[in-house]
Amino acid sequence: MSHKLIDLSHISKSFDGEMVLDDLNLYIRENEFLTLLGPSGCGKTTTLRIMGGFEKPDQGKVIFDGQDITNLAPNKRQLNTVFQKYALFTHMTIAENIAFGLKIKNKSKEYIQDKIKYSLKLVNLEGYENRMPDSLSGGQQQRIAIARAIVNEPKVLLLDEPLGALDLKLRQDMQYELIRLKNELGITFVYVTHDQEEALTMSDTIVVMNQGYIQQVGTPENIYNEPENAFVADFIGESNILPSTMIHDKLVEILGARFECVDVGFGENKPVDVVVRPEDVVLTAPEEGTIEGVVTGLIFKGVHYEMDVMARGYEWLVHSTHMFPVGTKVGIRVDPFDIQIMNKPESEDEEAVTSNE
Repeated sequence: MSHKLIDLSHISKSFDGEMVLDDLNLYIRENEFLTLLGPSGCGKTTTLRIMGGFEKPDQGKVIFDGQDITNLAPNKRQLNTVFQKYALFTHMTIAENIAFGLKIKNKSKEYIQDKIKYSLKLVNLEGYENRMPDSLSGGQQQRIAIARAIVNEPKVLLLDEPLGALDLKLRQDMQYELIRLKNELGITFVYVTHDQEEALTMSDTIVVMNQGYIQQVGTPENIYNEPENAFVADFIGESNILPSTMIHDKLVEILGARFECVDVGFGENKPVDVVVRPEDVVLTAPEEGTIEGVVTGLIFKGVHYEMDVMARGYEWLVHSTHMFPVGTKVGIRVDPFDIQIMNKPESEDEEAVTSNE
C-alpha cells in the first residue's frame, strides 16, 4: 500500500465560538482518490481549506510527506486547489490563465508553451489557447481551471465541489474525466462533495462527515453495504432504518417479528438499529413472508418499481422488478445477509461521534 502523504492530526477549528471541526484525525495515501462527503456545514470544506493553507487550525497539525506544513502559505505547498467557482481571470486568454502560476515561478517561455499544450490535451480542449473564458461553457471553464492546477505539477489536487454548478449530463462526463486524469497523472485527489452518487462513483476512499466529526471511513462498497451508524446508512442511498431488538447472536426482532441475521456480538435483548436497503426487501404472497403488509404507493423508476409497503406500523421502501399494485396484500422477507445491525447511539451528541472512536 502506498505511504501516507497527508496526515491531519488532532485538528480542531472554531468560527465565532462555533466548533466546526472537533479533534479530527485523517490520513490520505499517495495516489488515492479520497472524497470528503457530508451535508453542508459538516466541516468538509473547512478540512480541505486547512489542507490547502487557506485556514489555520486552532489546534492540531497538517503533516505533508513527513513535514509539518501547518503554517506554510498556500503557494508554498505542493497542493493545488480547484474551487467550485472556477475563478478564471476573465481578461486573460485560456493560455494566459493556465500559464499564470508558471510565470510567477519564472519558468521559461518554451517550458510554459509545452505545459499549456500538454494540459489542454489532458482536459480535451486542444486548440483553445486564444479563446477567452466567457466564450466557454461551464464545463469547459471547469476543465480549464483543472488544467491550470495540473500544470503546476502538484502532488495533490484539492477539489471543492468542482462539479456543483454543472448540469447532470456534464457532471457525469466530468466524473469520468477526473478519474481518467487521476490515473494518467498519478496524483492524489482530495475531493469535497455532498453528492453521494458522485462519491460512490469516483472514490477509492470515502470519508463521511457530520457535525465536524468523521462518521465512517471506507471504500464505497464498504460504506454502502456496511454503514456503521444510522446517519451513514441514511446519507448513502435510501434505507429502511428500523428500531429493533437483538434477541441473541444471529436473531433479531424487527417490529415484533423474528428475523434471522448474520451479526454477532451485540449482546442479548439489546436495542439496536437495523438497516435494510430497499432493493433487499423481498415481496412474496402474504402467507410466505415473515410479516404481512399492504402496498400503499407505487412509482415506475425505469429499471425497477419503487413501492411503499405499510407493515406493522412502519412504511417500508421497496425496490423490485416485480410490480405489486397499490392495495395488494404482500409478505415481506429479508435474506439474513441483507440485514445490517448497528449500535443505537445513546445520545444526540454521541450520535455524531459513535464511529469516531
